[in-house]
Amino acid sequence: MRPGDDFGRRPDGRRAAEAIAEGVRGVPPGEVPERLCVIAVRLLPVTGASASLRGGDGLPVRLCASGGRASYLAEIQATLGDGPCVRAAATGAPVLAPDLRSGADADRWPVFAQQATAVGVYAVHALPLGSGTVCVGTLDLYRDTPGGLTEPELDTARLVAGAMTVSLMALPRGREYDERGGPDSWPDGPADGHDEVHQAVGMIMAQLGVGADEALARLRASAFARGRTARAVARDVLARRERFDRDR
Repeated sequence: MRPGDDFGRRPDGRRAAEAIAEGVRGVPPGEVPERLCVIAVRLLPVTGASASLRGGDGLPVRLCASGGRASYLAEIQATLGDGPCVRAAATGAPVLAPDLRSGADADRWPVFAQQATAVGVYAVHALPLGSGTVCVGTLDLYRDTPGGLTEPELDTARLVAGAMTVSLMALPRGREYDERGGPDSWPDGPADGHDEVHQAVGMIMAQLGVGADEALARLRASAFARGRTARAVARDVLARRERFDRDR
């Protein structure tokens, strides 16, 4: 099935809103963001979608994704600290990159563009989540062919992003609000993963006697050089499977 076949390539706002409402009906609150990523792929001419929260340092923390490739690209942007997702979170405005193969889009994010095209993604469109003054994260849309979004399609993407924002804001903050310890609270997983990176940075600072910025740069560089994510390397550091001072 081609992306968008369920609802047409250019669904009007009412039709898209009805599809979103129907798609999340009866879904537990904690699972709504991931379901919305899947709905975005059904509604739009894209092959993947992910949502990321904006961390305290401004970097993306992957929340959910429609599939493995979308999840990988969200993690890559966090590892690099660069890409459409990072830019959209920083500016609070949509960032549309219709062709990562060459030209302006490839020039803006050369390393991310290379990583994306290597796995068959040639266009990325990132929309901010939040209000006009506060950006809490992004909805990122991935295409396996170059191309932008038409105005009706961009309107639909904004509807999905709006629903994603509402679903996040409706979740209680922390497990203390959820006596069952279940999924119907502010997602714990991404924050835990982000904490792992910060903890690993602290260990690298101690090992090398450097500041936080340099330690984070070393962590990212190590991850990128080996085709891994920053979170994966951080876990090795925390488990003491990897040290950064062995060559000193």
